[in-house]
Amino acid sequence: MNLYRAKVALACSALPLLMLGCSGKTDSPPAASSGAASPAATPASGAASAPAGGPASVSTVKAQKKDLSITLKATGTVVPLNVVDVRTQVSSTIKAVHFKEGQFIQAGQLLFTLDARTDEANVAKAAAQLAKDNVSLADAKRQFERAKQLFAQNFISQGSVDTAQALVDSVNATVNADQAALDAAKVALSYSRIVAPASGRAGAVNVFAGSAVQANVTSLVTITQLDPVGIQFSIPQRNLSDALAALKDGAAVKATLADGGGTFKGKLQFVDSAVDASSGAVKAKAVFPNKDNKLWPGAFAEVQQTVSTIADAVVIPVAAIVQGARGTIVYVVEDGKAVLKPIKLVYSEAGEAAVTGIKPGDVVVQEGKQNLRPNVPVVERAKESKDGKDKPKEGDAKATDPKPTDPKSTSDAAAPVKP
Repeated sequence: MNLYRAKVALACSALPLLMLGCSGKTDSPPAASSGAASPAATPASGAASAPAGGPASVSTVKAQKKDLSITLKATGTVVPLNVVDVRTQVSSTIKAVHFKEGQFIQAGQLLFTLDARTDEANVAKAAAQLAKDNVSLADAKRQFERAKQLFAQNFISQGSVDTAQALVDSVNATVNADQAALDAAKVALSYSRIVAPASGRAGAVNVFAGSAVQANVTSLVTITQLDPVGIQFSIPQRNLSDALAALKDGAAVKATLADGGGTFKGKLQFVDSAVDASSGAVKAKAVFPNKDNKLWPGAFAEVQQTVSTIADAVVIPVAAIVQGARGTIVYVVEDGKAVLKPIKLVYSEAGEAAVTGIKPGDVVVQEGKQNLRPNVPVVERAKESKDGKDKPKEGDAKATDPKPTDPKSTSDAAAPVKP
């Protein structure tokens, strides 16, 4: 019974709507207020929201033909070419120190003096023994000469002469041994004077006057050579052949210290004979003059080395290259349209790239390429002035000129009402 009542109520409610539709009349919307836009303005607003078509704005550059140098860049470490750890060769006591810490010294300069009284006595003893044996040698020689004279007069036999000769030879050998002993004593005495084996900068002094030192154990001071100095760096395995060729020609190497420490020029001196299996690189070393001592051991430096040159390369800015799913491409402007050109990157350096696939003089899109598609019309952007503002193109209206008023753009509500 309830279901029957619901169906009757639904039919009664739908009857007025059916009669209204058959009459063909529609309710007009309420009148627009004075501030609302007129119906004529609706199409204009729709036209303004439609996307505007036109050429894409880009900046271009011409491909150039020139030689491009292949430069290897690496981070190197300043290393001294010679480091000597000075030690004493005899056990003794420091008598005097003849230099100061951090002083630049020359090869052969006296550094330390040891207590050498024992060695001086040994030298004197060896010299006295040598003098004694020299006297014996002189006497033996006189006896030999006398024996020869007596033999000539038939006073002695030949055996006596031979005995005198043997005595001379024996004493002569003794004299030679004494001379060697004297030389050895002088060598031991020379160990009491420690001189610089090489030129360089002295480090911290580890001993003072009166300090006891042990032979070949106590480190007295370290001397580090600073002029010339080396910079050690690594070369990738793929550039090993170029580096070896540059080593024969004495290739120039440039090093730059961080934080404006300066730029230095040197020469490649050494390339290691084995490739490091862990890094795939080869160790190399370049030598730099360092008269001002600005290159300090342990400092880091950016190393640049020109190993070869690509002659007559087609060079474009790196910013003009597009890396995408299609590979490496550039957009070239031909007849006012952007044409996609696949290229091959040969080498890039300092914002420039040597490529193949385009010709010198081709106009390549550098900025605005992200909005381009093949055969899209393009227009050159206005060049920036020195103050950073775009220069107006010829024919463009100045910013101060009043804009023309379009009578159609005024709304009907603002138009004067005719009587």
